[in-house]
Amino acid sequence: MKAEAVAAAIDAGEILLLYQPKLDLATREIAGVEALARWRRPGGGEVQPSAFVPEIEACGAIDLFSEWAIATAARTWTRWRAEGVEIDLAVNISALNLKHVRFPDTVTQICAEAGLPPERLTLELTEGATQDSTRLMDTIARFRLKGIGISLDDFGTGYGSLCQLRMLPFTELKIDRSFVSDLPTSRDSRAITRGLVQIAHDLGLTVTAEGVEDEETLEALAAFGCDRAQGFHIARPMEGERIAGWLRGRTAPETAPHAASNPL
Repeated sequence: MKAEAVAAAIDAGEILLLYQPKLDLATREIAGVEALARWRRPGGGEVQPSAFVPEIEACGAIDLFSEWAIATAARTWTRWRAEGVEIDLAVNISALNLKHVRFPDTVTQICAEAGLPPERLTLELTEGATQDSTRLMDTIARFRLKGIGISLDDFGTGYGSLCQLRMLPFTELKIDRSFVSDLPTSRDSRAITRGLVQIAHDLGLTVTAEGVEDEETLEALAAFGCDRAQGFHIARPMEGERIAGWLRGRTAPETAPHAASNPL
C-alpha cells in the first residue's frame, strides 16, 4: 500500500467512521461515543481497523489518516450539537502520531476549526503502543494541558500495564473485552475487573468497559463502580447521521436486543 492509495480511499469515501455509544452506568444515559474506522473496499467488504491500520502505518500515511479521522469526527460532533446533542467524543490514534511534537497543536486547531471543545475529546491509545513511555510523556502531557483526554485502550492485554498507568498522564482506562466478556461466569475475571476499577479510581482515572453483551455483565460492572460501558447490548456502531435520532428514540439497555458476539 502507498500513501497515495490511502488519500484516494479517503477522497472516494471508502474509509468512513461509525460511532458506538458509551453508557454512563450511574445515570444509564449515553455519555459519549467512540469513532470507529471502517474501510469498505470495492468488492472486498468492510475491513476492520486491525487489518488496515498497520498497512497505513507502514506506508507512512498514519498522520494523514489520524488527522482525517479526528477532523471528520469533530465536524460530525458539531452537527450533533446543532441537533441538540452534546456528548463526549473519542477517536483512536496511533503511537506513531505521538512522535511529532506538534501533533497536539494540530489536533487543537482541528477542534477550533470544527467548534469542538477540547474537553469533549478523548484520544484512545492502545496499551501496546505505550511501551516507550519516556518518549510519549511530553506529547501526552501537552494534550492534557490543552484539555484533551487520553485513554489507555485494551487495558490488560499487554505488558507493564500498571507501570504505564503510574508514569503517563492518562485520564481514562478501558478494560479489554477479554475480561468483560465472561464476567457472569468467571470468578477470576470478576476479581480482576473489580481490582482494575479500584486501581484506576485510586489513580484519578475514569473507567470504561468494552464488549458488554448482556444485562448481567452491565449490572456487574455497575456494582464494581465502573463509570462507563460500551458493547452490542447498549448499541452497535452506527453512522453519524443516525446518532441524534437514535438518542431521541433509544430503548433502555434492559430491552435492547442481545447480540451473540462483538467483533470490534
